[in-house]
Amino acid sequence: MAYSLVSKKSARTYYLHGKTVTLKNTGKQQTIYYFAPDIREGALDAIPSGMIVEENPRTGLPYLKRG
Repeated sequence: MAYSLVSKKSARTYYLHGKTVTLKNTGKQQTIYYFAPDIREGALDAIPSGMIVEENPRTGLPYLKRG
């Protein structure tokens, strides 16, 4: 089951996803994390180690932050 979070502001449920992308300038690969309102390919079961979830107080959208 994908990691989910209910927004305190909008009461919507968001699911954590991860995706590996190649950076254009350096060609290095980096994993990006994002929240989506539905479960898609790349859904994650847990928060990556060293990260914490916070919520934007203005928009109510969750995001990951190094903790």
